[in-house]
Amino acid sequence: TLGTQTDYRDGEAQTDPYSPEYVIPSGSVPELLTLATLTWGRGLPAGLAEVEMIERAREKRAWEATLPAMDSASHIAKRRKMMDDMERKEWTFREQEIEKLQEVRLEVLKKLLQRREENQNELDAKRLDDHWQNHQKAKEEQCKKIQHDFALMLRKLIAKRKNVMGKLERRDIIEEYTDFASQTYAPLSRIGYFPDNHSERYVVKNFYLDTFAGLCELEASLPDSVTQVKIKAPKPKYTTTKTGFVKRSARLEVDLAQVHQALLEKKNKVKEPKKPLRFLEKVEKPVPRPPTPVLEKPSIEEEETELAVICLQKLLRGRAVQNMMFEEKERRLELIRELRTTHALQEDGQLLLKAEEQMTLALQQEHNLQMDKLSSVENQLAGIEGRALANIFDFLSKELVRLQEERKIHAFVMLAERQRRMREAEESGRRQVEERRRQEEDEIFKQAREGDCTIDSYLEDIILSSMESTAEEQAREEIQRMAVEINDIAYEMESRRTRLQSEEIVAELVYDFLIAEADKMSIREKVRQSQRKHIYAAHQIIRRGTE
Repeated sequence: TLGTQTDYRDGEAQTDPYSPEYVIPSGSVPELLTLATLTWGRGLPAGLAEVEMIERAREKRAWEATLPAMDSASHIAKRRKMMDDMERKEWTFREQEIEKLQEVRLEVLKKLLQRREENQNELDAKRLDDHWQNHQKAKEEQCKKIQHDFALMLRKLIAKRKNVMGKLERRDIIEEYTDFASQTYAPLSRIGYFPDNHSERYVVKNFYLDTFAGLCELEASLPDSVTQVKIKAPKPKYTTTKTGFVKRSARLEVDLAQVHQALLEKKNKVKEPKKPLRFLEKVEKPVPRPPTPVLEKPSIEEEETELAVICLQKLLRGRAVQNMMFEEKERRLELIRELRTTHALQEDGQLLLKAEEQMTLALQQEHNLQMDKLSSVENQLAGIEGRALANIFDFLSKELVRLQEERKIHAFVMLAERQRRMREAEESGRRQVEERRRQEEDEIFKQAREGDCTIDSYLEDIILSSMESTAEEQAREEIQRMAVEINDIAYEMESRRTRLQSEEIVAELVYDFLIAEADKMSIREKVRQSQRKHIYAAHQIIRRGTE
């Protein structure tokens, strides 16, 4: 029922909780070791998220324990279905976590936006205040200017009213000099007089003080007694008269010297230690203490009430401590069990431990066998998947090579087709030129036969034929050069193809392959559904007939 408070607490000296070394008995897998990744400051002390993670891990271990063995096709199908359901649940949980994280981020973003809006509002308010202050300053300056103009105009009106009739007044010099507030003593600057303009005429100017030559002349004019100081030694004072009597002043000086010496001795005197007492000494009585306050004795009813309250407090505190102990016991129940297993010293406990150890060894062997079977099945499945993936990748790589070759061949075919068209055009042009030339030759021959042929026409025909032949050769060379350039451009495009373009080609192939396979599966499923209806109807007819 009592408590004490020490000067030092465990919380002031404790840094991080101590994690002692531990030894795991053979064949035991304590659940506590699954939390070894949690350390102080990183998961400990455990919060709501850590508790949910531990509960999910327990549920997953319990679910793994309920998985059927892979010894038959039905068990494999059931296991696959359970794994698909679990994977779907995990994805759902992950989506929920992502949604929670997004909500937290949205809240943070809202707070940041709100803070930015508040800062912007403060900045706008500050700008408005500055603008308002500037307007106020302009307003005050305008008011000062108006007041100054008002005073100026008022002085002008007063000056005009002084001489309303317009009479000429002579200057009264006596009145001006008798009035110390007149223009004679205090002229106004607005009239045109500035008293500080000619202030240098009041400065004292002296030749002997302003120039070095004047200073030298002034020094030479001074007597030697001013520049050369003569010091005379003091004469001793005579304290006695001619008749041999001591003077009164001398006696006063001697008395003052004695008093001064006595004061110095008293000031510098060292305190002597106290001597032991030889006689009785009077002992002073201490000051009597004040009377001790006395409390009034409470009544019996108040004492009983106070005792009842104290008893109730004790009961409540004891019950609270008991509840706390039970809660801590429930929380550390697994640790208590583990400690009991490690510190069991009685024979019955040892026998139970041996039985549990044998049981755990048997379970561990069975678990190892199941894990071996599972690993062998997983290895087989991995081999099958690897072969399937290898075949798919081989097929895709071959398809990629085939597509590349097909594109090259297509490019070559397009170039060949273009060259063929160009050659056909050249051949058609050549045939037209030959036909034209044949017609011209026939015409020339006809004209020559008729006798109308002349030397000029003959030379003209020769020049035209030579021009046509040179134009044909130049066109052929230009066509060949363009074909070579097109071929180089095609090879350069093939060499410049990036990895992204290759991945796009592969993605198109995979997409075509997978979509085609998915379409086949959907068509098979539709056919199976349609056949199932007919099979179900046939079964019904057969059952009715047998009935």
